[in-house]
Amino acid sequence: MSQVLAGIRVVEVAQWWFVPSAGAVLADWGADVIKVEHPVMGDPQRGLVTSGFFPDTGGVNFMMEQSNRGKRSVGIDIATPGGRDALMKLVATADVFLTNFLPPARRRLGIDVDDVRAVNPRIVYVRGHGQGAQGPDAEKGGYDAASFWSRGGIGHALTPPGAEAPIMQRAAFGDSAGGMTVAGGIAAALLHRERGGAPPVVDVSLLGTAMWILAPDIVMAKLTEQEMPKFPRTEAPNPIVNSYATQDGRWLFLSMLQPDRFWADLCTHIGRDDMIADERFASGMARFMNRQECVAELAKTFAAKTLAEWRVRLADVEGVWAPMLTAKEIGQDAQAIANGYLPEVDRGDGTRFTLVANPVQFDEHRPTLAPAPDCGQHTEEVLLSLGLSWEELAALKESGAIS
Repeated sequence: MSQVLAGIRVVEVAQWWFVPSAGAVLADWGADVIKVEHPVMGDPQRGLVTSGFFPDTGGVNFMMEQSNRGKRSVGIDIATPGGRDALMKLVATADVFLTNFLPPARRRLGIDVDDVRAVNPRIVYVRGHGQGAQGPDAEKGGYDAASFWSRGGIGHALTPPGAEAPIMQRAAFGDSAGGMTVAGGIAAALLHRERGGAPPVVDVSLLGTAMWILAPDIVMAKLTEQEMPKFPRTEAPNPIVNSYATQDGRWLFLSMLQPDRFWADLCTHIGRDDMIADERFASGMARFMNRQECVAELAKTFAAKTLAEWRVRLADVEGVWAPMLTAKEIGQDAQAIANGYLPEVDRGDGTRFTLVANPVQFDEHRPTLAPAPDCGQHTEEVLLSLGLSWEELAALKESGAIS
């Protein structure tokens, strides 16, 4: 059972990745997600892949496909009277209104909470923000590189001491985490409404999402007025929670949080039984006190074999470890394939490609994904279903209100 939201209609007035990715998750879960786009310009993210920033993708606009799969697109200029009227007819049929438009734009377009609730009092109204719904920067925009990565402290936390420049995030890094958070909030709000509660207004910000992810650092800093310690990998407090280079220039990561439990077994698997009895490394405290020497010995050992060889040697080691994979390698990862994390999408024109599934599964059901819509692809289909006539559609097209 993957269609847990079957029968739920979502009207999405949102752009870029953060909030639209939440709509994609809801579509994965069975909701009818209708994406409202400007009939000419569409979602500005549509132009990102063709801007020259990305290599040739064979005609697959992967930024749009990943964050908009399974939706229907309606081209409506909601700034026109006829377009807004069409939008509100759609809103009257919906369970969720999903937006990341800034407060001034929502007020100007007449799509703020009170406007939408006047048409549909039972609707769950959902807002995605850069910095939150309150405070001095509530009306300022924010992308994930700014609101999540930079202001949210993630970039600082992950940049090594002494680095010449901060580490920057990957594409849509905070947006994807925020989108899943939005989807979860919507599911909870719908459950509350279905149990007889008043439909909530749901707010999720990129800043708040980052703070949730960075909670240990933030809570410690508030308690102690000190930053969470950062250690160079050559001085890892627990040498078996650390990264090590292999002979072929790859890396693996040991994540053995109970050092005395896993130490002897690891040493045996890597052919270093001598380190078990070595007084410098005989206990977790000893290894901490002699961590530089311990890391150096482990580094020398791991550097003597390739990653492929270590995969074999560590296949049945008791503690947790993982190879550091590239994005390309993840596409062939046995666990990703076995669990259906990379479903294939058929665009219907002979083009097939894979997308990343959202991480939630129901009854071990692998999701079947539909492609993202073209801008305005479903305008006539959706508006006709609302009771508009062909004559009315023609008039709206003539005025530029719809595509």
